[in-house]
Amino acid sequence: MKVDTKKLKWLRAPEYYEISEEKIVVVTEPYTDLWQRTYYHFRNDNAPVLQMETNEKYFSFVVKTEFDTKVRYDQSGIVMYLDSENWLKASVEYENSQIQRLGSVVTNNGYSDWSSVDIDPSIKSIWFRLSRRGDDFCIENSTDGLNFKQMRICHMFNAKDTISFGIYACSAENSSFKATFTDMEITECKWIAHDGQQPDDE
Repeated sequence: MKVDTKKLKWLRAPEYYEISEEKIVVVTEPYTDLWQRTYYHFRNDNAPVLQMETNEKYFSFVVKTEFDTKVRYDQSGIVMYLDSENWLKASVEYENSQIQRLGSVVTNNGYSDWSSVDIDPSIKSIWFRLSRRGDDFCIENSTDGLNFKQMRICHMFNAKDTISFGIYACSAENSSFKATFTDMEITECKWIAHDGQQPDDE
């Protein structure tokens, strides 16, 4: 099902953006980011986030992001933002002329963690897929929109019923760039149920 862009709602809208049925364009503003405490010991919670709500427990959300990143920590991707201390995101984050970070951040109860792999800085577009099974989530990426690779499986302690999810883009340092989001759709859950060891009784 194609995402109805009219149903998306801003949390901290940027000064410049465009929304149509086919694409969303965001121009980032300097010193905007999402991070909580861990390692850096600071808290950043001012990135623009554009989301929709659902109480559906099993689904997948796919989006393609294209980005003209050029300064350290420029990033764009998917997000599930519940509140300032509980959220997850996945993005391509510019580091320098040699590498970018393809990674994900999971923030539970006010502490963020970051897992990433280095990719070539010439990559300027990627698809992300976020899948939900109850209060567990899977993040994947693809370079062609067809073949997805797993990045992360995580549990979100506060994702009990209704959640908000969508897209974001930000520039943590003194920078600005254009991020374009297309091919947004919601499908049946592509993260299939585990067929190995049976769950423990809880």
